[in-house]
Parts: sequence; C-alpha cells; structure tokens
Amino acid sequence: MKVAVIFGGTGFIGLHFTRFLLDKAGFDKVVLADIKPPEKHIAHVFVKDDLGAGRRVAYVHCDVRQPIRADIAGQGVAVQFIANFAAVHREPGHEHWEYFDTNIPGAKNVCLYAEDVGCEDILFTSSISPYGPTEEPKDETAIPTPETAYGSSKLAAELIHAAWRDRGQHQRRLLVVRPGVVFGPGEGGNVSRLVKALTKGFFVYAGNQQTRKAGIYVKELCHAMWWLHERQATRAPSVMTANMTMNPGPSMQEYVETVQKVSGKKAIVPSIPVWALMLAARVIEILTGILRINSSINTVRIRKLIRSNNIVPGVLTREGYPYVFTLESALKDWLASLPQEWGRADGISAEACPDRVSQQLSN
Repeated sequence: MKVAVIFGGTGFIGLHFTRFLLDKAGFDKVVLADIKPPEKHIAHVFVKDDLGAGRRVAYVHCDVRQPIRADIAGQGVAVQFIANFAAVHREPGHEHWEYFDTNIPGAKNVCLYAEDVGCEDILFTSSISPYGPTEEPKDETAIPTPETAYGSSKLAAELIHAAWRDRGQHQRRLLVVRPGVVFGPGEGGNVSRLVKALTKGFFVYAGNQQTRKAGIYVKELCHAMWWLHERQATRAPSVMTANMTMNPGPSMQEYVETVQKVSGKKAIVPSIPVWALMLAARVIEILTGILRINSSINTVRIRKLIRSNNIVPGVLTREGYPYVFTLESALKDWLASLPQEWGRADGISAEACPDRVSQQLSN
C-alpha cells in the first residue's frame, strides 16, 4: 500500500495536494496530520468523500511543535512519502516569536518522525519570503535576505531539513519548494480579498498598478511539485530547491483586469496615493487598538501591497516545466470549483477552461 503523510494537511494547500496524490500520483492512502480537523476548512469539500474510517484519507490530530508518534499512519504501516506544510504563516497576524515557535520545532520534529519510520523522501514547502521584497527578478541562485520573522523562520526550517538529508549519507531525497502567493478555491487570503472586492466594486490601487506579485494557482502548484519530484526521482538522491511561481509573476494591474474579465464585472479602479492609504491605515490601527478590535487594514499590509516580490522560477524553467494554467484559465477554474467565493450561485461551464488543463493533470 502506497501511503503518504502530510503535516499541516488540513490547510489550503494540504487539502488540494491530498486530492492530487489520490487522483494523479497513485497513492492508496493519505494521512492528514494537523491541529485542526479538515472540516474546519472550506477546501475540505475536495476530499470529504474519501475522508473517514477505513477510507483513503485519514485525519490525525498532531501538533508538530511536540514529538510526533511513529504510529500516526497506523501501527506497522510503511510511509513512502512525507510532505511538510505545517507552519505559522499568515503575516501580519502573529507575534514575531510565534513564527519561530512553530516553524523551527516543527521542521525538527517532522524530520525526526521521518527517521523513526524510515521514510527517505520529504517535500518541504518553504516560501519566497526568505528572499525579501525585490523589484529586480530573483531566482534560486539569489542569496536569501529575509526581512520578516516568517521569512527567517522558513529559511531556518529549510536548513533543518537539509541537515536531515545529510544525516542519511546522501541516500535521502529532499525537495524544498518556495511558493509565491498561492491562490485558488478556499484560499481565503489576499487574492480572495481581491476577488471579493472587485466583484463588489470596492477596490482601489495603492499606487501600485505595476507592482509584481509572484504567485501560483494551487492546482498548478500541486502539479509542479509532483512533476519536479518525479524528475528528481530519476536521478541520484539529492536535495533540490525550486521557486514555485508563474513566469513572469503578474502585476497588480494584470490581476485586477483578469479578475474583472473572468467575473464579467467591469468597473473603473481608481488609484489612491500611498501616503493617503498609509495615513488612513495608521489611524485605523490606533482606533482598533484603543477599541481592542481586529482589523484587516494596517500599515504592514499596505507596505506589502506596494512592494514587489519579483521571484522567478529558475529551476522550473531550466527543467522545461510545461505550465498547465494561465492566470485567466486558473481564475476560471477557481470560479467553476467554488463559485460562491466569487459571489455566484453556480460556476462556469467546463468548456470555459482549456482542454489541456484536464489532459495534463491526467498525465
């Protein structure tokens, strides 16, 4: 029986990757090890028919900050593949110490679990955050210069996984991927907020029409990760690090115009000077702090909006990765998968997505 364990498996990427492993990678069972049950996430709809006792997807409560039991996949079950998606990642949203408190012990404990069960194949999702913001293109040869606690903790976690690989006398396979902004059905992040704002007609540029945001559709990410994993499997056991982004990363204007095209809702999108937005955000921060209420509007998020993450997928390009989705076809697929996130009662027809999507995902 071909078994995979996904730490952080009940999150957005983990649930989509579970679907991919079952449908396209030949796995008989996927164990989701996480602190939250999958039903807490909207994307669980993609695995719910396979979830439950005796089925192909099992959920096990697991806090990666603590030592991990060797039997979480079942007593005596051989685990062929481990994916580590577990992380504190949303920023802003956490204290600085929280990123390190989870991401570093989590990396250590997942690697110790792999040693306990004798699994020599790990996929670790890092982030483009270790690069720091950049207007100039950066690929995997660039020296990481993280500016945030999240980026620093992810870079440290990469090194912990690399140490696990080295302890195996180079017989272990490690694939480290650095995704950009991952968007798609059930994301609930920045691109979801963009879609919601544009479909309701409430969006303005922060003086950032040409700001580039390296991103990737979640189904493209799943396909690209496994495609690279399988290429790596044809070579001597190694460590590979790869950026996971579209090429090139779309500008904010491209995101906005494509969302409008797919949603069918056109509107003039004005641009407000950055200084005015920063002033308004600071006032809101002060007021919400006094009133002790949460707000998604703050100066940190405004800074992120106006700074480019111009990360390019050098490894995927050199390896000749055949991209499945364009930005437009990705958004159409998202609309068809979860139309309620686009303010729609029903989706679009299958014909709206290119035939090569289903063809390549079946390869």
